[in-house]
Amino acid sequence: MSMHLPKPIADYVEANVRLDIEGMLRPFLSDAVFIDNGKRFEGQAAIRQLFEEEVIPVKAVFTPDTVREEDGAVVVEGPAHGDFPGSPLRFTYRFTLAHGAIKTLETTV
Repeated sequence: MSMHLPKPIADYVEANVRLDIEGMLRPFLSDAVFIDNGKRFEGQAAIRQLFEEEVIPVKAVFTPDTVREEDGAVVVEGPAHGDFPGSPLRFTYRFTLAHGAIKTLETTV
């Protein structure tokens, strides 16, 4: 990808392309929070469950095409495609980073 993403975000996006759950989890802090369209998942075990139940089965892959900083967060936008209704859909991913890792990730359509 041609845009510059902070390493934890780039690592997450690259693992998502491979649908690699371990790689997708690695950039998250152990107590990270993932908010997926309003549903809150706290900690790596809950985030893993989200990936296993809602990302991998539909082969949802996010392809960022814009990035900006906003209010201390890194906001990344782009389409996600996979085996789900309406694919591809444009998503906004709002990352908060801490200690070189993802502290929070909020996704919205």
